[in-house]
Amino acid sequence: MANEWITELRVLIDDGRLLTSPADCYSYSFDGSFGSYLPEAVVQAQSTEEVSNVLKLANQRNIPVYPRGQGTSMSGGPLPVKGGIVLDVSQWNERLDIYPEDMVAVVSPGVITSDIHEKANEHELMYPPDPSSSHVSTIAGNLAENSGGPRGLKYGVTKDYVIGLEVVTPEGNIIRTGGRTIKNVTGYDLTKLIIGSEGMLGVITEATLKLIPKPASVRTLMVTFDTLVEAGGAISELLTSNIFPSKMELMDQASLQAVEQYSAAGLPTDVEALILIELDGHPLALEEEIQQTVTLCRQLGARDISVPEKPEEAKKLWEARKQVSPAIVQWKPTKVAEDITVPRSKIPDMCERLIDIRKRYQLHLVVFGHAGDGNLHPNIICDKRDHEEMQRVEQAVEEIFQSAVQLGGTLSGEHGIGTMKSPFMEMELGQTGIDMMKRIKQAWDPKDILNPGKMFPEPGQKLVLRDD
Repeated sequence: MANEWITELRVLIDDGRLLTSPADCYSYSFDGSFGSYLPEAVVQAQSTEEVSNVLKLANQRNIPVYPRGQGTSMSGGPLPVKGGIVLDVSQWNERLDIYPEDMVAVVSPGVITSDIHEKANEHELMYPPDPSSSHVSTIAGNLAENSGGPRGLKYGVTKDYVIGLEVVTPEGNIIRTGGRTIKNVTGYDLTKLIIGSEGMLGVITEATLKLIPKPASVRTLMVTFDTLVEAGGAISELLTSNIFPSKMELMDQASLQAVEQYSAAGLPTDVEALILIELDGHPLALEEEIQQTVTLCRQLGARDISVPEKPEEAKKLWEARKQVSPAIVQWKPTKVAEDITVPRSKIPDMCERLIDIRKRYQLHLVVFGHAGDGNLHPNIICDKRDHEEMQRVEQAVEEIFQSAVQLGGTLSGEHGIGTMKSPFMEMELGQTGIDMMKRIKQAWDPKDILNPGKMFPEPGQKLVLRDD
């Protein structure tokens, strides 16, 4: 049967953008999470019409379709767990238009996020969402996962800057949601429903993004602490003291040591925790805020505080923060990357629990993240070939999720659910909450064509990180 529908695909898609051999499809079988699933075909889409035609065929033939950007996802979102077609939009990047008068950008789905930042900057504007993968991730992937990033503390996440979409529905129809106006309350907010739906409700083929004025001035502070819990407490206190940073990033000692071994960025390695703080606004106001922040950090027990005077020095610090993820895999080949989020007041409690989990399971657990909005990234560095170690990792990950939910938090702040976190959905939402989501999915996608096998747990499903 696959041969039949692949023959039909060849009529719709140029041969050079339709991949069917296992060798050509292999790179689409995995992402930054666990598991490998080989698709039967890959379509490298470059127009809305092509996407529509593929989805119409998929509905007629009951073929699963998996939208995919650059595959930087950490939760298994684009993995073709039931075979079928991977719909690759990563090469569809011809439109990146800035409209300064309206303060919006209109972009194709395969545009790289950092390219939007650079283009907006040419007009003294800013697109605030800045996930760590922004230099390689596509905007469509950011939209599907509702990505965040360090600036989420002050400016919010992806959904806060999407005002219009062009979307192809699972049945192949083309719709537009929202528009180019900042205020729009006409009917249900389908734009927000699609953002963060992990490619399960539609394929995004164009997005209209809200831009804001670029801050007049930006300054950075580096603050160190003797314990991770002290650093967590300082974050909570700073955020309730009339100081509103644009970024506040936490790195534990293991993160600092890994980065120094990786790139010699000049970070201190003899402290248990470091907080990078960015303040932005009017230059005169910033000077006062910097002094207030320094004074408060000293009162909160900071060991050392430094304020780079030159922009290139500050830039080097933020580049070092982005190097944590690649740096930590020097020690062992497997990385289990999580991104739980807790209320800001519970950051110290979550830090204590992470330290306890690390000790009890004897794991190399590294803690960093966008701590200013409660979004922590506990990463476990391990070796998936060691089955006994991976059993401990699975137990530790489950406890991390339980701790986050118990403290009033959530399973994911920005990585999404995908395949990795679906076994724990009921823990946070309850069965009724999951059923409501399933009813929305059924209404939008009656044949379960788009991204099946994601988000919703199967009966008895558990987290498995071993290749048994």
